[in-house]
Amino acid sequence: MKCFLTFLLFIFGLVSYSQVEKGIVVNEFGNAIENAYLVNTDSDSHAHTDELGKFTIDKTTVGNVLNINALGYKKAKFEVSNSESRIVLEDDIFRLNEIVIQQKISALNVISKIDLETAPVNSSQEILRKVPGLFIGQHAGGGKAEQIFLRGFDIDHGTDIAISVDGMPVNMVSHAHGQGYADLHFVIPETVEKIDFGKGAYYADKGDFATAGYVAFQTKDQLDKSSISVEAGQFNTLRTVGLFDLLGKNKKQSAYIATEYILTDGPFDSPQNFNRVNLLGKYSAILDDNSKFSISASRFTSKWDASGQIPQRLVDNGTISRFGAVDDTEGGNTSRTNINATIRKPIDENTFLKANAFYSKYDFELYSNFTFFLEDPINGDQIRQKEDRSIYGMSAELNKKVKNDDWDVLFQLGVGFRADATIDSELSHTLNRSTTLERIKLGDIDETNGFTYLNSEIKLGKLLINPAVRLDYFKFNYQDKLAPVYKMQSETEVKISPKLNFIYSQNNDLQFFVKSGMGFHSNDARVVVQNNGKQILPASIGTDIGTIWKPFPKVIINSALWYLYLEQEFVYVGDAGIVEPSGKSKRMGIDLGLRYQLNDYLYFDADANYTYARSIDEPNGQNYIPLAPDFTTTGGVSFQKWEGLSGGLRYRYLKSRPANEDNSIVAKGYAIADFNFKYTHKSVTFGISIENILNSKWNETQFATESRLQNEPNGVEEIHFTPGTPFFMKGKVSYRF
Repeated sequence: MKCFLTFLLFIFGLVSYSQVEKGIVVNEFGNAIENAYLVNTDSDSHAHTDELGKFTIDKTTVGNVLNINALGYKKAKFEVSNSESRIVLEDDIFRLNEIVIQQKISALNVISKIDLETAPVNSSQEILRKVPGLFIGQHAGGGKAEQIFLRGFDIDHGTDIAISVDGMPVNMVSHAHGQGYADLHFVIPETVEKIDFGKGAYYADKGDFATAGYVAFQTKDQLDKSSISVEAGQFNTLRTVGLFDLLGKNKKQSAYIATEYILTDGPFDSPQNFNRVNLLGKYSAILDDNSKFSISASRFTSKWDASGQIPQRLVDNGTISRFGAVDDTEGGNTSRTNINATIRKPIDENTFLKANAFYSKYDFELYSNFTFFLEDPINGDQIRQKEDRSIYGMSAELNKKVKNDDWDVLFQLGVGFRADATIDSELSHTLNRSTTLERIKLGDIDETNGFTYLNSEIKLGKLLINPAVRLDYFKFNYQDKLAPVYKMQSETEVKISPKLNFIYSQNNDLQFFVKSGMGFHSNDARVVVQNNGKQILPASIGTDIGTIWKPFPKVIINSALWYLYLEQEFVYVGDAGIVEPSGKSKRMGIDLGLRYQLNDYLYFDADANYTYARSIDEPNGQNYIPLAPDFTTTGGVSFQKWEGLSGGLRYRYLKSRPANEDNSIVAKGYAIADFNFKYTHKSVTFGISIENILNSKWNETQFATESRLQNEPNGVEEIHFTPGTPFFMKGKVSYRF
């Protein structure tokens, strides 16, 4: 009898010890906490919370104690009392020593989380700068999408980086101004909750344009508090932001409205008359089956006048100032309306489905003059680029975990589509933004991308193997409305993109990775049909070898050696204001990043990136890639929540680089420092920010362009630039309630 009781106790011990604890980790306002790290002090089993704050931890039963760490929250101990736990963490100062390097493909995203915590975003331009190594340049006073630089690419407005918000793509295919055009200005910075990024083409769920990398923004589901703020500064600058919580501390539902209004004339001799209006509404709910549903609607409009790019020769001879203009009738207007719904639905303990569906209505009209009087010595060379677009799309992903004592496998099967219908995509020769002199191109574009992918993650102890494959189908339709007879031009293409990544985690403080994969960027539909379907989806092939390392509790170092081959480069053509296909290219480089917490309140960060970029088919000396940066570095010191004080000093440096293929024209580099400071007393915050604190003279965007002035007999090829912002001070007051 005694032996039998012992046997029963042994069996009961096995059963209870093999139990699984499930639950959710949230903050004091009920918001889910992602990437919280839980350790069972009795069994040493551990787990991380997912994007909904949920976790599942093995070998855990009633009475066991869990230790919980999360970035920006107080450490906590929790005694398990049932199989479904709700753990609430208190807000605290940020501590770098609490970060755990996770065994997953996107572990480097911890860098963006650190940067958001220690140096919050203060403007729409700063959103993209949160990606280490990414530079931006604005050359229409905030009206156009930014010009982007990453990993030796002049990406223009998005040809080689895939950008999304809450699963909805931002890049525009076959855009009137440039392929991949990504205008992110409909995002209100204060609503950004998370920035997910990855460099290279190693991610199965990222498709078109994800060659140099991707950036995926996630907006907040719930506000901690409502707030209103007002900013005012030089150059007749005014910005107001309102964030209004609608449902309070409701555990199952949340809703808010966010608004933004901006006015500025900019530092230019001809006022920009810039204005932007943003409106976002978002509702989220936890359903009875623990599904999470969110729906958002947003509206964005923007109008501006622009001084445009100016030739260096006019500044050198004193004809105009750095902030002058040759044609100050440039400018434009744009708008975008979005509806986006997402759902995450659990099917069983190890299976869930996530999906989103979206619709966007987009309008764009831009007036530019890159060459002045080169083509038309009487009326000038002003052009209009215009389009009216609707975008429909959805994506769904099934996640399935299979566990064993020795290994875990995660399968992700994704499927989706995107359809763009553009009416009257136009390129015209105009005069004074009022008279159409000639329609150069006019047509309707219908472009569809259907895709599926299979991603798997196989965990074998400290090693994670990530094989994946993606399949894309494209159909391009173009109706040329300037043709004498109706004809629908059509091409199709299929692309297979395999990926293979290895992650080795020595411990929670050291990780090595080897990533490899193929990606692509699509060509403009008008180019595709003109070339009879050749080079529809130029491929990229790349690899990364690197580490993420915490040599000390308050230091994180990330590094990578990488190589990227591109089957077809895109090159900016100034006289037409478009990007055209070029030849093959190769890039190789080094990324290095450092995050260091000096004490509880003071932080230091720095990133340095070197790239060697060359065209493959051109002879030496003629094989430079125009505007490809070879060295950049960013960094700064910030302090947070010290007796109500926060602030920081940041810098960015872009080295001089070739502006044309033989390096005979050079785009000058620059170094800029910015400063911000704020003081919070109870519910009121007072702040001040200064851009370009040293008042450096710098060129934000530069191109080697041939142009001719009215009094010149011939064209001149040289640097044309948009000046960077001079010393610019703004004050801010905000109230939380």
